[in-house]
Amino acid sequence: MIIQRDLYLNRLIERQHNGLIKIITGIRRCGKSYLLNELFVAYLKDQGVPADHIIQISMEGVGNRPYRDPVYTYKTIKKKVLDSSMYYVIIDEVQMMTDFTDVLNGLMQIRNADVYVTGSNSKFLSSDIATEFRGRGDMIQVHPLRFAEFVTAYEDRQEAWDDYFSYGGMPLVLSYKNATGKEEYLSELFASTYAKDIVERNHLRNAGNLQELVNVIASGIGSFTNPTKLEKTFLSVKKEVFPHNTIDHYINCLEDAFIVSKAHKYDVKGRKYIGTPYKIYFEDVGLRNAQLNFRQIEENHIMENILFNELRIRGFRADVGVVECFSKDTNGKTIRKDYEVDFVVNRGSERYYIQSAYEMASQGKIEQEKNSLTRIGDFFKKIIVVKGYMKPKIDEDGIVRIGLINFLLDDHIIE
Repeated sequence: MIIQRDLYLNRLIERQHNGLIKIITGIRRCGKSYLLNELFVAYLKDQGVPADHIIQISMEGVGNRPYRDPVYTYKTIKKKVLDSSMYYVIIDEVQMMTDFTDVLNGLMQIRNADVYVTGSNSKFLSSDIATEFRGRGDMIQVHPLRFAEFVTAYEDRQEAWDDYFSYGGMPLVLSYKNATGKEEYLSELFASTYAKDIVERNHLRNAGNLQELVNVIASGIGSFTNPTKLEKTFLSVKKEVFPHNTIDHYINCLEDAFIVSKAHKYDVKGRKYIGTPYKIYFEDVGLRNAQLNFRQIEENHIMENILFNELRIRGFRADVGVVECFSKDTNGKTIRKDYEVDFVVNRGSERYYIQSAYEMASQGKIEQEKNSLTRIGDFFKKIIVVKGYMKPKIDEDGIVRIGLINFLLDDHIIE
């Protein structure tokens, strides 16, 4: 089964010949190697690039161990560059090579070499690589399958959505034909791959607390939290002392590993960030659900998480908005009330305010969802995304309603 990943392929194409190392990173098992070694290589060949001008090297497997020697790898690549035309160098799992940074720096000196690397372990499970190659690397983060990619493997769109919000978009999920296989794969993937790597890389002393923290975060997606609040949760519910500074460190480790992302609180009228609390969303909802043994699959919270991921994939920065309003009570006392906007999204000069609404079955629910949007007071587009399929409709307050499926399948629908 071939899943086209045109969004990322186009990002690679846009970065060709820019003189920088193209660093393809992201959560493990999300399809980075397939993107480069299959889809991108096929594109190069379609453009007429000769096969001997595409140099593919993998560090994995017994037969490829010699390539883990940086001197051997560098000399091998140099020997294959035989003329002045462009060569494309693709190195998979480059972090398995000792002193790989020296090799990459050396390759940058070959003017007719366009270099692409992937990595998903140790160094590439963190943001360190961006620091090591600051100014010399161009990082592209690959995410699990979007719904627009995932749905191409199905004949029925509703069946695709049912599977997507339950099992997420890790590509290998599509190879399992029943729920048991999907669930076992996701549970094992987190335990044997992500958690193990995070503990080893960061020298965490308590792997059990990491697992418990992930479970608590998974139960609270869509809700504000912070390390102090989580510390109190562990003390009251788990009867354990888990200091907030340690919790903060563990959350940062999860974030560096691309397991979770934070959505920070933003004062819409004051145009400033509020330090804490923040919301935490999972990079893949299937992994989130697996942590809870698929027992807490509330579609409204999952929908919000999927929207957050989709916005980031499209290049938006997504924050949680707060609209501060004041009124007088019957005694003339000033009352402050905060209204929440699920997402304040920015990309360049673009800004949108987006509410995620699972359903709007009554007039009261409609007013509840519109409350924060109507109080913002600026002229940027305001959108409510509702479950299911609905073409964009604008109401008398200038607020646009869009169906979730329409939103996920059309990258430009909110523009």
